[in-house]
Amino acid sequence: MIIKIKTLVFSLILFVLISVSILPQDYSSEDVEIANSKFQLAADKKLFEFPINEVIVEIGKSFLGTEYVAHSLEKAGEEKLVINLTGLDCTTFLETALCFARCIKKNKTEFQHYTSELTLIRYRNGIINGYPSRLHYFSDWIFDNQKKGIIQDITEEIGGEKIKFKVNFMSENPKYYSQLINNPEFIPVIVEQEKEINSREYFYVAENNIKSVEAKIQNGDLIALTTNEKGLDISHVGLAVKMRDDRIHFLHAPQKNSKVQITEEPLADYVLKIKRHTGIIVLRVNEPKKDKTTQ
Repeated sequence: MIIKIKTLVFSLILFVLISVSILPQDYSSEDVEIANSKFQLAADKKLFEFPINEVIVEIGKSFLGTEYVAHSLEKAGEEKLVINLTGLDCTTFLETALCFARCIKKNKTEFQHYTSELTLIRYRNGIINGYPSRLHYFSDWIFDNQKKGIIQDITEEIGGEKIKFKVNFMSENPKYYSQLINNPEFIPVIVEQEKEINSREYFYVAENNIKSVEAKIQNGDLIALTTNEKGLDISHVGLAVKMRDDRIHFLHAPQKNSKVQITEEPLADYVLKIKRHTGIIVLRVNEPKKDKTTQ
């Protein structure tokens, strides 16, 4: 009986290892090296002892100067987990900082732990199931990751007002998405996802009110900038960082031909100066449970 149980356990472990190894992924040896360097940084600074919001900021700052790379997730063929730590856009930067922080706090500091965490965060219900399973609209990303218990949307709590999104940009503009051009059968699925987003109620802090609620925003909160661009919900994302002036600034991957940086001006002023931004959604990251058995 003991031998049978041991054989069963071994078979289950082998099945898990094989399953992980065949997950569709796209990364380079340089990405693995960078990931290992971040985990080493965490060990050197004992980041596992800090609250997760502080870990997010430390990891985010370690990417300062990283080149902005747009559309890095748009790969031909089947949907796969794409990792590019040498170049980031605003969303992949935010996801990267969040994933590393969660791995560090859970004491899971190997590359495969990072890929598993990123899959959980980036995909609907944490499962890769074709192009539509990726959380393309950031408001949908918020909704799904709240359900998973990873974040809390605290916008209403800090004084936000109601906002209803009317997203349809992807379904109305498939010409901008190679996967929709090559797989038109995905478009009706995207339409249904857009309808679901539009049926929900969200909250935002209008641009003129950000300064008045700034004291309620914490170092390491995730910030999503709402937009007036037709068919879209969120136009930009990044991290809240408290600087020496005791104001909240914005740590982000700003735009093409630029690099990961912290805004010179406070977040409130940054949002006001760019016409397409209408306000912010503030997300607080929950502390994950630490896995004491994984080194």
